[in-house]
Amino acid sequence: MAWRPQSLQRRLGLGLALGMILLWLAGSVAAGLILRSEIDEVFDSALQEVAQRVLPLAYSEILNSDPPAEGESPIQRLPSVLPHQEQITYIVRDGEGRVLLQSHDADPAAFPVLMTIGFQDLRGLRLYTEAAVQGTLFVTAAEPISHRRQAVIEAVGMLLWPLALLLPLSQIGVWALVRFALRPVQAFEREIEARGRGDLSPVNATALPRELSPVAGSVNRLIARLRRALEAERGFTASSAHELRTPVAAALAQTQRLIAEVPDGAARERARTVEAALRQLARLSEKLLQLAKAEGAGLLAETPQDLAQVLGFVLDEFRGDPDAATRLTITLPVSGVLLSRMDADAFAILARNLIENALKHGAADQPVTVVMSEDGRLRVSNGGAVVEPETMARLKRPFERGESRTSGSGLGLAIAEAVAAGAGTELELTSPVPGRASGFEARVQLPGLVAPR
Repeated sequence: MAWRPQSLQRRLGLGLALGMILLWLAGSVAAGLILRSEIDEVFDSALQEVAQRVLPLAYSEILNSDPPAEGESPIQRLPSVLPHQEQITYIVRDGEGRVLLQSHDADPAAFPVLMTIGFQDLRGLRLYTEAAVQGTLFVTAAEPISHRRQAVIEAVGMLLWPLALLLPLSQIGVWALVRFALRPVQAFEREIEARGRGDLSPVNATALPRELSPVAGSVNRLIARLRRALEAERGFTASSAHELRTPVAAALAQTQRLIAEVPDGAARERARTVEAALRQLARLSEKLLQLAKAEGAGLLAETPQDLAQVLGFVLDEFRGDPDAATRLTITLPVSGVLLSRMDADAFAILARNLIENALKHGAADQPVTVVMSEDGRLRVSNGGAVVEPETMARLKRPFERGESRTSGSGLGLAIAEAVAAGAGTELELTSPVPGRASGFEARVQLPGLVAPR
């Protein structure tokens, strides 16, 4: 399975949200521990208070009560004023352990027979015993330990239940905060992605956070090194092609003069061979100049250009060749106007190379169709055998040629591809021609179309 880079926004959002939840849980546990200690202290104080309050009342009640009748239990049970469940119960015993008085819900069997002054835990109860009258009267107050545990659980639960609401709210809030904080990074990413092939100007990094400024600096330094390397390569190509023009033209003129001066024979045939080689060298230097321009910047114009008119000028050049004129089939927009922000010179190079390629490599007995549609699509198709997919994959590379036996530099489609990529569009190659069983077609969707006024 291919590795996919993880989203920084997603990782930060989940990390912060989970961190908040874990901190909330840790805080709730710590609060529960503290609360348990405080509850123990409060309830112990309540037990002690009950025992100390009951002791004098019990002493007075026992002294002032009448002796029990024969067969009547000596235990006095204080009635409840209103029905309720007692959480703290108590009993009063004499020095021999006999129960003299008890609260209405007290169970004497749950209380220890031997009294221990102070606090103790026994049989799930928290007990406190107080003595009076020189150890002849004992009051023991009791509270179930489960009552304290339940109080702690309920208190901690009151701290934890907001998590059900906090979880989605914190996730939304953290996501929004992280998204807002990463806006400069996303803008930096969009600025890099929006650049065309020829745009190697420095990326604006003024809005980036301080931690990411070194990254932007490294990117800009890399772009600067790449720009210098490309400029050196293009400059060498353009200079070499330009410098070749004058000596090639001079040599061609001298060769043509030599052909005119020498008589028919082997010498004239060799001169014609030299002339053909010089013409091919001249065409190659011209193609190299076109390639240098295609790979440079400035392939989009500031104002819309009428590319239908430019295409007409390019076709006029081919109409000067009788063979090309008879093979060309042309379809232009009905309005006769197609406005695009593609540079007119760049489009002329693109169209000229596509038409030259179709005329040169297409079947000589079949037409070359040039169609510019209203939606800005330029299609150039020719007849001939189907080009294999393996060959199609490399035709856009410089100095690559198909199976055709005709001469050529192998730069026509490479130049067209460079122009299309520099203008922000794509050169599509198809074989056979759609709707036909053979042939070859090149298509380009012209960029930046503008509706004519």
